[in-house]
Amino acid sequence: MHDIYKHLLRKNDKKIIMMVFDGLAGCIHPDYGATEMQAAHIPVMDEMAAKGAQGLITHVAAGIAPGSGPGHFSLFGYDPIATDVGRGVLEALGVGFELGPNDLAARANFATHDNAGILVDRRAGRPAQERTNYLCKLLEDNIKIDGYQVFVLPGRSHRFVPIIRGKGLSDRLSETDPQVTGTGIPDVKAMDPGAEHAASIANEFIRQARAILKNEAPQNDLLLRGWGMLPDPPIETFDRRYGLKAAAVATYPMYKGIARLVGMEVLDSGKTFEQEVETVRKHWDDYDFFYVHRKETDSAGHAGDFKAKVRELEACDPLIKELWGLGPGVMLITGDHATPTAIREHSFHEVPALFNGDLVITDHTMAFDEVQAGSGMVGHIHGTDVMPLLLAFAGRLLKFKS
Repeated sequence: MHDIYKHLLRKNDKKIIMMVFDGLAGCIHPDYGATEMQAAHIPVMDEMAAKGAQGLITHVAAGIAPGSGPGHFSLFGYDPIATDVGRGVLEALGVGFELGPNDLAARANFATHDNAGILVDRRAGRPAQERTNYLCKLLEDNIKIDGYQVFVLPGRSHRFVPIIRGKGLSDRLSETDPQVTGTGIPDVKAMDPGAEHAASIANEFIRQARAILKNEAPQNDLLLRGWGMLPDPPIETFDRRYGLKAAAVATYPMYKGIARLVGMEVLDSGKTFEQEVETVRKHWDDYDFFYVHRKETDSAGHAGDFKAKVRELEACDPLIKELWGLGPGVMLITGDHATPTAIREHSFHEVPALFNGDLVITDHTMAFDEVQAGSGMVGHIHGTDVMPLLLAFAGRLLKFKS
C-alpha cells in the first residue's frame, strides 16, 4: 500500500468485515452449464449485491493462479510477490508455534510408499487426528540431530509441521512432494550454494523419520514442501499499516498463521460457520476489523464436487445475514482465489468482490456471481486495492491535501 494512505488514516467507530470464502469463484461447469455461484440459491448475498456494488479481483497478476498465501496477502494489502513467505511459516504460526529467527519450518504430509519405495498415497489414508497426534509425538521424541532442536506439531488429519531450530539454516530448499503417485520421492536439494548445509540437515530429518515410521503403515513416509523461515525484516503489522485493531476468525491452521504473521489476534472460533459467526458477535465491541474465513468451498472445488460447493454457499447464506445484521460500516464478501470444480485446482480466474456499506454507491447488479460482478461499479481491481477501498467505504480515510 502506498505510504500516502498512512497519512490519511483516521479513527472512527465504523467496523469492517472481510468475509473470505476460500476458492470462491468458478467457471462454467460442462455438466451443469453454470458456475457454482450461479447455481446456488443465495438470497441474502444476492440482496446484498442488489444494495451494494461488485467487482472482480486479480490477486497476483493476469493469468496467474494464486496460492492461498499470496491470495490472502494480496487481500490484506501486501504485495503478494514481494511478500515471499514459505507455507511452513504460516502452518507453524497457525498451530500456535512461536517461531524464532533460527527456525526452519515446512508443510508436511504423512504418506504411503510400497515395498519398492514408490509413492502410492500422498495422504496416507487420511489418518484420524489421534493417529496423527501419536505419530508426531513419536517423531519429535526420537529424531535427534546434533546441534539442532526438532519439533513436530500435528496439523489436521495427514498434515503436520516439522520445525528444525539451529544455526546456519536456509529455506532455499526443494520440495519432496512430487504431487503425483507412482513415482519415487526425491531428496531435498539446495536451491543455492548457501543452502547446502540446510539441505543436509533436512535430509537427515527425513532419513530418521522414515526409519521411525517403517512399521507404521500406511503412514510410513512423509512429504515436505513450503520450506520457510520468518521474513527479515519482519512484515509490517496490520495495526501499524491501517490503524485497525484486527481479529481473525478461521478454523484451519494456515489461515490463522497468515493472520498472526500480519499481527491480527486469532480468536478461538470452533469449527462450524455458525460458531465463527457467533465468535464475531461475541467480540463485536472489541475490534475494528474482522477477517472471517470459510474453507469448505475450496475443499469442494478440489474434490470436483459441484453440488457440495453449491450446498456450502447455500448453507452459509443465512448466517451471512447475521454478520450483515451486526451493522458494519462496510462488509466485503470475496475469495482468495478461484477453485472451479470443473478444474479441481486453483485457477487464474478473477474472483467476485461484493462491497456493502453506507458509503458504497449501489450499482445495477442484482445477484452475487462472476458474471454480475464483472459488470459492477467497482470494476476490475488488484487484490492490493481492497484494503484502501474498505478503509474509504468505512470513512477511515481523510481527504488528500496537496
